[in-house]
Amino acid sequence: MAKIIGGQSLPNIPWEDRPAGCKDVMWRYSANPIIKRDATRISNSIFNSAVVPFGNGYAGVFRCDDKCIRMNIFVGFSDDGINWNISDEPLSFEGDPDVTRFEYRYDPRVCKIEDKYFITWCNGYHGPTIGVGYTYDFKTFYQCENAFLPYNRNGVMFPRKFNDKYLMMSRPSDTGHTPFGDIFVSESPDLVYWGKHRFMMKPTPFDKSAWQCTKIGPGPVPIETDEGWLLFYHGVLQSCNGFIYSFGAAILDRDDPSKVLYRSAPYLIHPSTPYECTGDVPNVCFPCAALCDADTGRIAVYYGAADTVTALAFTNVNELIPWIKANAVEE
Repeated sequence: MAKIIGGQSLPNIPWEDRPAGCKDVMWRYSANPIIKRDATRISNSIFNSAVVPFGNGYAGVFRCDDKCIRMNIFVGFSDDGINWNISDEPLSFEGDPDVTRFEYRYDPRVCKIEDKYFITWCNGYHGPTIGVGYTYDFKTFYQCENAFLPYNRNGVMFPRKFNDKYLMMSRPSDTGHTPFGDIFVSESPDLVYWGKHRFMMKPTPFDKSAWQCTKIGPGPVPIETDEGWLLFYHGVLQSCNGFIYSFGAAILDRDDPSKVLYRSAPYLIHPSTPYECTGDVPNVCFPCAALCDADTGRIAVYYGAADTVTALAFTNVNELIPWIKANAVEE
């Protein structure tokens, strides 16, 4: 049986047992979406957001597009990980004014390393790049230098250092809508200088796994297991009706995460419900956060649906790891 390494005991992790008759390794929460588009006074949509254990409950950094359709990030808190109190005011960062100035901020991830909660997001700085900041208490936030030159998206850090270096995945892109869609891993000694960029994953051939044949990108912060790092990631198919975003999972080498040991050929979640197929951007399931309970192996994945609302899906590491291995795509 697979075992989560270094994870927390979360007896109050959001959870719902697999529905009767469901044979899938991952299943949706029956009360989805858990966060509706109008959950705050100013919101047009709330999706593609990050959640972590904090105190006796949970804290989150949420992408909220307001009623002017400005993309920004907001703090929220919850006792149970399902019912959220999200601020009407976007979070603000302390730091160099040239770096903290606002163009847009979207698709955050939150990763705890030692005593800091690191936030990474797609940051507008003469084009999309990866913003990096941190907090200790989700009240005061400090912004570091942007990790990369534009154009880049989907910055996701690993929850521990490797040889005293921070590691971050990203998906370099260009000025358009990402015609290249490979995942890379970069390292930094100080959160300022990022280098040793190593290729990790690329889209699959259409005939091998079409849901991830156009572009891919890392999703939630990876979960360390005794079998390797468990990574949920999104994949895109360019259909005759536009992009379709689904998500699957991969297992990365524990010592060198740039090495992909297995990746799923079938998707885990594909747009199929009304809240995933209908919204501001139809046909999108985009994971940005995962909670895991080290005692039971339970995993709750938060994902944005149709770029409009936030939903939950569940799985168990003891089932998911063998499933990935048994259904791995042939590279």
